[in-house]
Amino acid sequence: MTHGTHNALEDSRNKDIKIFINGQLHHRNEAKISVFDSGYLVGDGVWEAFRVHQGKMIFVHKHLDRLWQSAKVVGISLPFSREELLQNIQTTLDANSMNDHIHVRVMLTRGIKKTPSQDPRLTISGPNMVIIAEHKAASTETKTKGVTLFTSTFRRGSPDYLDPRLNCHSKLHEVQALIQALEAGADEALMLDIHGFVSTCNATNFFMVKDGEVWTSTGQYCMNGITRGNVITLCEQNNIVCKEKNFSLFDVYGADEAFVTGTFGGLTPVTKIDGKTIGDGKRRPLTEKLSRLYQDLIEHEIKSH
Repeated sequence: MTHGTHNALEDSRNKDIKIFINGQLHHRNEAKISVFDSGYLVGDGVWEAFRVHQGKMIFVHKHLDRLWQSAKVVGISLPFSREELLQNIQTTLDANSMNDHIHVRVMLTRGIKKTPSQDPRLTISGPNMVIIAEHKAASTETKTKGVTLFTSTFRRGSPDYLDPRLNCHSKLHEVQALIQALEAGADEALMLDIHGFVSTCNATNFFMVKDGEVWTSTGQYCMNGITRGNVITLCEQNNIVCKEKNFSLFDVYGADEAFVTGTFGGLTPVTKIDGKTIGDGKRRPLTEKLSRLYQDLIEHEIKSH
């Protein structure tokens, strides 16, 4: 099994899942999009992913807020309402008899192009929508073992050329950072901002703990993660000092604890960064406390639906 924050237990049911494409369900082996699709041609699209537990779509409205904002930013006009999208997601879940430990990914591209081109005026169809729901239970090994990070030379960019908050299909930058980390023997990449301060990871958001305080980046150069925001709120509600601030690798190497956050893995401890052990490599009390609080938050989300 590939080790990282997206480790999932193998599930044979995924071999026969049905994929939703523009109003129709297809067996995964028959689920296809044209090679003239804008997402395939130039990475022109946006997406969201969230979890389903006990039949409930967890924090789904926050994810839809981000999806609608991303679509507006890139100028994709959505020809359906939130209620219609939620119904299509539920249709996909029902078709696959899915209820618990489910990961859903919703992808929207600008549509089919007349010819390979960046020009949105050459789009000859409405947006393409794909919904992939899979049986995905997170591996408990990752939570126990933790992950290692390597600081990539690829920086998180400024918002004047590709806003890091935009959840778009253009992820090549993050892929390059991850490849660099993998080649260095780490599990995932830590990325700095344009000023050299710690920003985020290639697919998750980064937090460190020092002297009982939780630190994370200013948020200016990272994905506005739903889990990240929930952790910051949990700190505020439980009298845990959480600072959104600039800090460097000098601070990170001297951290008592470190962890990353993401929709799939929740909170995952970080054991080493650039070969340096974080803290004593064993004890991480604040990370564990926040993990429990986050799990309680999910339970509350399930019951409140």
